[in-house]
Amino acid sequence: MPNRLAQETSPYLLQHADNPVDWWPWSAEAFDQARERGVPVLLSVGYSSCHWCHVMAHESFEDEATAALMNRDFVNIKVDREERPDVDAVYMEAVQAATGQGGWPMTVFLTPDAEPFYFGTYFPPEPRHGMPSFPQILDGVHRAWTDRRGEVDEVAGKIARDLGERQLTHNTDEKPGEDELAQALLGLTRDYDATHGGFGGAPKFPPSMAIEFLLRHYARVGAEGALQMAADTCERMARGGIYDQLGGGFARYSVDREWVVPHFEKMLYDNALLCRAYAHLWRATGSELARRVALETADFMVRELRTNEGGFASALDADSEDPATGEHVEGAYYVWTPQQLREVLGEDDAALAMDCFGVTEEGTFEKGASVLQLPRLEGPVADASRLAGIRERLLVARAERPAPGRDDKVVAAWNGLAVAALAEVGAYFDRPDLIAAAVGAGDLLVRLHMDPRARLARTSKDGRAGANAGVLEDYADVSEGFLALAAVTGEGVWLEFAGFLLDHVLAQFVDAETGALYDTAADAEQLIRRPQDPTDNAAPSGWTAAAGALLSYAAHTGAEPHRTAAERALGIVKTLGPRVPRFIGHGLAVAEAALDGPREVAVIGDVLGDLHRTALLGTAPGAVVAAGPEGSTELPLLADRPLVDGAPAAYVCRSFVCSAPTTDPAALAEQLS
Repeated sequence: MPNRLAQETSPYLLQHADNPVDWWPWSAEAFDQARERGVPVLLSVGYSSCHWCHVMAHESFEDEATAALMNRDFVNIKVDREERPDVDAVYMEAVQAATGQGGWPMTVFLTPDAEPFYFGTYFPPEPRHGMPSFPQILDGVHRAWTDRRGEVDEVAGKIARDLGERQLTHNTDEKPGEDELAQALLGLTRDYDATHGGFGGAPKFPPSMAIEFLLRHYARVGAEGALQMAADTCERMARGGIYDQLGGGFARYSVDREWVVPHFEKMLYDNALLCRAYAHLWRATGSELARRVALETADFMVRELRTNEGGFASALDADSEDPATGEHVEGAYYVWTPQQLREVLGEDDAALAMDCFGVTEEGTFEKGASVLQLPRLEGPVADASRLAGIRERLLVARAERPAPGRDDKVVAAWNGLAVAALAEVGAYFDRPDLIAAAVGAGDLLVRLHMDPRARLARTSKDGRAGANAGVLEDYADVSEGFLALAAVTGEGVWLEFAGFLLDHVLAQFVDAETGALYDTAADAEQLIRRPQDPTDNAAPSGWTAAAGALLSYAAHTGAEPHRTAAERALGIVKTLGPRVPRFIGHGLAVAEAALDGPREVAVIGDVLGDLHRTALLGTAPGAVVAAGPEGSTELPLLADRPLVDGAPAAYVCRSFVCSAPTTDPAALAEQLS
């Protein structure tokens, strides 16, 4: 019999709807039930494409005996971290403070007042590798709650107080200057892996936001080392197993420092950010590899993640069914043995494929299978068509395998990132279909996620908005997507929508005294701590994304409150940039835009023509572009800007000073370089 999760919209929660565990969604009613029964709450947090979440679910949550213990002694709450990032952030902070590490699945035991007192992540069904079994944990927590209740309440109260009293050090509301950005570049250089690209060791995550900072820094000051780190990292990733050499798109991270073996889940936010980063690398260098990867990644998102409603799904699972064994295993959809290549391609083409894609008899993954790579430059031009045919045949054969599961939940923030990437890539490479896909997703965000007061719902699924309120990253990233649509389409309505959302940011998320930002709105559900994290991790933090969107909006409109809020928000980048540049990459990229102006470009009489495209291809950090016909009132930058001698013209302004208008794309490119 399905439990209470059967009515939820989250695919992750729905995966647990048939568990024998009597799960509750996060709700006041669940905590009321714990109070009435006099039992603690077991909070389990995960997400649909999390491998170890699936493992723990299969081992413990589907087990009748374990479920009986959980139901007898606890009120059990299941949370999708992608749907409730605020809940996840608050309790993950507690887990990390208590244990020194975190991750998912996250297992936290709470009092009925939502105060945590015992923490963990994955627990096995029996004792293993020094870890107690999950039933042992359940029994131990139950005994402590029953026999030492006063001690448990004291610990829980202390933890809650400590969390609530934590204050983010925000020493300045001044934006970073040349010194801080130079120090950040030096810090990245120290962490750079000169052999394999990227930063740090294994596991190695794609540093999309650091790449954006490096490209902007190069564009602004001409630092060749910054460009080299960005270009080499992008090439190493694109040739590695983290990139899907057949279907395009990036996996979540590499388990090794060489980018060979990925954790195979594919996330929308990674692919949106990397699609844009590769497009910007092409814009800076003309790299054919960067162009190919940007387009293939865009096509992957549209082909495999677009939903029936026009939005983009959150993720593809790492696991899928192995046809040979019938078991769900990681990477089964993507890896190849030499024999599998021979069966599809025949001996000669299989030999070429093994050589080209780095497939060995021993294998680079598990059980003699290899992850496809491009470990060296492709063969002679004469082989290009043959190699394309091999790719196509392998892709067709792979499509016959059981596909990984897809999380069809549409997350507002990640769709905003996808909208920005697809709009820009479509404009750069003359792909109106990609611009149309971006517009379609933008329309969905307006129709389904925005209410009449311009408040955002965090998620939707199957055309039904979820009940959870948007957080700061939703408002910021959706604004970023709308601003990109305004720049590419010339339609002022997208700028208006961005303004509605950013006004809400100023009213609900900004601390008026310090300029700091919170992840949840002032009138949102009150947790034991109001989450506030400025660091950029897998995606831009709400804090730095909001700074970027506010800065761009101010450049479009001249809105001084938005400019002031952006610059005050960048104070945290001045503090963290020189110390931990890998974890504030988006903030550093926004700081580059603030130092450069950003430049304001108005193109009259040339929407998606040569001048407009030249403006969009300008490398000046964070430059904003408005395009429309003479006399248009669609976008503020177009006001009082005439044609020049009857010809389309471009006007460039920077820091309250404007250059003479030009009708020459080459002259415009020079002004924006």
